[in-house]
Amino acid sequence: MTVQPKNTGTIASVGGDRHSRILGVGGYRPERVVTNEEVCTWIDSSDQWIRERSGIETRRFAREDESVVDMAEQAAVPALEMAGITADQVGAIVMATISHPFQTPAAAPLLATRLGTGNVPAFDVSAACAGYCYGISLASDMVRAGSADNVLVIGVEKLSQWTYRHDRGTSFILADGAGAAVVSASDVPRIGPTVWGSEGDKWSTIQQRVGWDEIRRIWEHVEATGEEPDYSKFEVANIAEASTMQMAGQSVFRWAVWGMAPIAQQALDKAGITADDLDAFIPHQANMRIIDAMIKQLKLPADIPVARDIAETGNTSAASIPLATERMLRQGEVPHGGLALEIGFGAGLVYAAQVVELP
Repeated sequence: MTVQPKNTGTIASVGGDRHSRILGVGGYRPERVVTNEEVCTWIDSSDQWIRERSGIETRRFAREDESVVDMAEQAAVPALEMAGITADQVGAIVMATISHPFQTPAAAPLLATRLGTGNVPAFDVSAACAGYCYGISLASDMVRAGSADNVLVIGVEKLSQWTYRHDRGTSFILADGAGAAVVSASDVPRIGPTVWGSEGDKWSTIQQRVGWDEIRRIWEHVEATGEEPDYSKFEVANIAEASTMQMAGQSVFRWAVWGMAPIAQQALDKAGITADDLDAFIPHQANMRIIDAMIKQLKLPADIPVARDIAETGNTSAASIPLATERMLRQGEVPHGGLALEIGFGAGLVYAAQVVELP
């Protein structure tokens, strides 16, 4: 016997034909400025070597008592102000971060409570340096579908607490900060299609050194025997180093230089524009040499402003693109209403790119 459905009608659509836009942005940079000279007291390096390899001159570190939620709140408030909306008009929160210290619960619900948004859906996205662009894509789809009228997207990291200071490959790169954007409804398209993806075969190129399951077993061994385990089998010196990040720098560099420019070009193509139409190029602030290589491969006109915030902020992962966007707008480097190409890429390995109209 074939069971017949009770109702053959269609489900009502709440989204209609509306589009999405970024209505406001905000940024927060911790007060503490860390110079290359200070970093070189932890690793065997020099200011010249760091500048030549990465373009970094200084970076910002959060206070010991300053959490990712604290920084996210500081970035969210000015983003809401620029957007001209209040917290109770936010319909959802997407927080991109890999440095919230709790596996669960997520940081976003706590931020919702801090801001007073009410019981809105709030969740974290773990897409590392591509997290903000992932969040913008998710928010845009939510707005277009009618799931929310205003979505707050946060990119925030406190990577200083997950970096092993004596690791010459990462300790001079990673830093802290937060950037935010409000995605709202629009009558015409102001956020282009996202080109995104992942390459899991390169998973180990950027990762936490030891998984939490192994770290738990280490602690259980110590509790049971009172003896320190053999850390050498984990290729770490101690339990503190085990929880930090490691990176195969040259592999990641080659992947970003040769693999990400085609992704950025696809984002331009899907948006129906060319490089000549851009008012800004805002790539993830991973390495100055990567940025220069992408500019060359994309054949960007020489007069297009390019984000080079890595020189003063370091690599803030998910926060780097919104932080650069906020600064460029605030300092008048790019026009309000101009078109910007943004691309994020990092651990996963994951990537995402889209063209957006600046608020």
